[in-house]
Amino acid sequence: MRKKYTMGLLILCGLMVFLFNGCGKSPAEEVKKIDLSIYEKGDYFISPEELKTLLGTENLVLLDCNNPKLYAKEHIKGAVGIGFHAFSEKVGKPGDPGWGTIKSKEELTKKLISLGIDNEKIVVLYSDLFKGPGADGRAAWQLRLAGMKNVKILHGGSGYWKELGYEMTNDVTVKPTPSTGVTLKDYDRSFMVTKDEIYKNLGKTTLIDVRTKKEFDGSQNAGEPRGGHIKGAKHLLWTDLLNKNGTLKTPKEMEEIMSEMGVSKKDDFTLY
Repeated sequence: MRKKYTMGLLILCGLMVFLFNGCGKSPAEEVKKIDLSIYEKGDYFISPEELKTLLGTENLVLLDCNNPKLYAKEHIKGAVGIGFHAFSEKVGKPGDPGWGTIKSKEELTKKLISLGIDNEKIVVLYSDLFKGPGADGRAAWQLRLAGMKNVKILHGGSGYWKELGYEMTNDVTVKPTPSTGVTLKDYDRSFMVTKDEIYKNLGKTTLIDVRTKKEFDGSQNAGEPRGGHIKGAKHLLWTDLLNKNGTLKTPKEMEEIMSEMGVSKKDDFTLY
């Protein structure tokens, strides 16, 4: 994943801020204070209140990107569980060539059709941002690269959804009816980078490792085929860009954090 500051932040978490001014008010009143327009790409997100009005409508495809065990325990009503790697290649095991890379345009098209997705319905992805790798952000990033503008991330994830008092369920969701088709563009490669490109440019570009500090230092507990980090990479845990309830920090706060990484809005940099 490469390029501009704003996009990078969006990818990082599947990522999301707002101001609480409603001391003493109900959660439903507080959520109306969310102003995603303060972000350059605020339209990549949907507020919990907006999502609530769409539940049960035919115009919504709601995808849960949590671990399947967590999905089985509780999810937002009507959500289809797709796990961490629904749109990735999974031939072999982690570390094998190609494992975890994005599906081809043709394979992604088939997958989206099977989930009932077309170019008109609103596709909303979410996860519990503190119980997984932010797979909703990864999936939204990929679909946006494929030209889909009808894709959004739930601001604050399921954790914030619950904090607001909105319902979760363990009801079995009806299997999606395949759509009649979806049109994708070729991936926009200006927002990704290959391993070969990284290798050729070691020492010339800023690399930021957004995994846990343990992984950065060499842990392989998450299934990494090799421990450690890319030479020269800096460490920034992706959830450091979030508030404690999963909502995004303010643009100013993010700028300060990224500045400590030596990155400004004008810079290209790579996250992994």
